[in-house]
Amino acid sequence: MRETRKGMLLVISGPSGVGKGTLFKKLLAQDETMTFSVSYATRDPRPGEVDGRDYHFVTNEVFDEMVKKNGFLEYAVVHGGRYGTPVQPVIEAMEKGLNMVLDIDPQGALNVMKSMPDCVSVFILPPSMSELRRRLEGRGTETPEKVETRLANARGEIALKDKYDYLVINDDLDAAYEQLKSIVDAEKQRSKRYFPIIED
Repeated sequence: MRETRKGMLLVISGPSGVGKGTLFKKLLAQDETMTFSVSYATRDPRPGEVDGRDYHFVTNEVFDEMVKKNGFLEYAVVHGGRYGTPVQPVIEAMEKGLNMVLDIDPQGALNVMKSMPDCVSVFILPPSMSELRRRLEGRGTETPEKVETRLANARGEIALKDKYDYLVINDDLDAAYEQLKSIVDAEKQRSKRYFPIIED
């Protein structure tokens, strides 16, 4: 038997603090077919973030130039910063049969769903709003005002959950990861992505 595969575009989003970053990093570490698209951002790096690994941190002028050149698959303003997904790395990875993971906010995710309807979209939910508050405050990177802003934004983002293919509640990290992995494994076997040749 011979087989070829077409790469999958996996879109993971959810409210800030829900744990989507932890989930997709675990997926990247355990699935060698997965690769991550590094987004562009105009905000300052958070403690521990590395330019080129977590985001490409750029000026508004550089961002504007990429917009003019149609360099983004999607871009949006989130929490006062501008974020964009570069289109070229996504296309190149999928042509090689790799599966590209995007960790993007719901606004950006909806734009990707429109431009690439074959993408697989997963929304990560918190078990409760009080738990989401606890996680945001526990990060220690946000002012009380920013925590309130992110919680207010979270309610609007959660209202969009029905636009996604799949929903995963991150109450227990290991259980949420197994659910995400099951979704990915099943989607890899879809006949539109998996092309086995059964020989005589």
